[in-house]
Amino acid sequence: MRDLSRLYNEHFGLTERPFSLLPDPDFLYWAPPHRKAYTMLEYGIAAHAPITMITGEIGSGKTTLVRKLLDDMPQDFSVGLISNAQGDRGELLHWVLMSLDRPVEPGLGYVQLFRQFQEFLIEEYADGRRTALIFDEAQNLSPLALEELRMFSNINADKDQLLQLILVGQPELRDLVSQPVLQQFAQRIAAEFHLRALTADEADEYIQHRLRHAGAQREIIDPEARHLIHLAGRGIPRLINQLCDYALVYAFSEDRPVADAALVREVLEDRRQSGVFAAVTGGGAEAALGLPQRAQGWNEPAPEGWGQRPPEPGGWGLSESASPSGPSRTEEGSPEDPNMFHGVWDRNG
Repeated sequence: MRDLSRLYNEHFGLTERPFSLLPDPDFLYWAPPHRKAYTMLEYGIAAHAPITMITGEIGSGKTTLVRKLLDDMPQDFSVGLISNAQGDRGELLHWVLMSLDRPVEPGLGYVQLFRQFQEFLIEEYADGRRTALIFDEAQNLSPLALEELRMFSNINADKDQLLQLILVGQPELRDLVSQPVLQQFAQRIAAEFHLRALTADEADEYIQHRLRHAGAQREIIDPEARHLIHLAGRGIPRLINQLCDYALVYAFSEDRPVADAALVREVLEDRRQSGVFAAVTGGGAEAALGLPQRAQGWNEPAPEGWGQRPPEPGGWGLSESASPSGPSRTEEGSPEDPNMFHGVWDRNG
């Protein structure tokens, strides 16, 4: 079998694959929402915030920001990363201690486990080190687990916070912490930000940034194709990566030097029957994306936000108000600003 990865790169003059789905901080593009989210993470660490929370849709780039934070973490921190903790409160302590590379003796009860954890925090503090726990996919934690984490944050030394919690998760996490039973937990959140989808301009620069980082010396995906990829990917970086990768594979297979809009439509047409892109290639989205109408009998409604009129010449059939990139742009800091964070710190203040 041919080494398609090598041939793919050679065909386009790339040094590495530009649109891998793996979270890679080296490819991080600092779009405004990602820069603000990361600044909020930095602020939470620097300000000794008890709890910092970052949320965003699936594929919005949360885990990439976590990887970047791990790379940049100060040397005087002990950091535990818990990617998908579940279970009762005793199991949560097991996850925490394992993430901190602390051996757990079999058969220990909750009291003994908690004492071991508390002693670790105190020892780290005595050695001039602080401790942070990062929970990725935190929307999977139960209300009882979150309440237990709040109790962890009560371990203090005089005025110093021995433990800082960073929760990263999908939008369901915001709904979870807004429950009345978690009111005390919510009040401990000192820094918070929600990642929105990329706008058309941000997505365009995102695609070009990744290509440049992978060694591209020329245009490989043309502007019209990039715009179409933004529409079909709804501004979600992971979906944009998938479409770009498919488009380059198709272009390579047909020995094309550039992926154009016609080729992207071919990719979408091949994937409209199933998979993650099926939901965005039906109804009014077909006209907006320039795809052939489905066969009679296809009655699924168009995804929310898609326009119903056919594309105008040079346009995409979407009004500004119906753009899948979100609300219309407003002056930053206004109530409608999609970049607005919900923490206690005003960067512009």
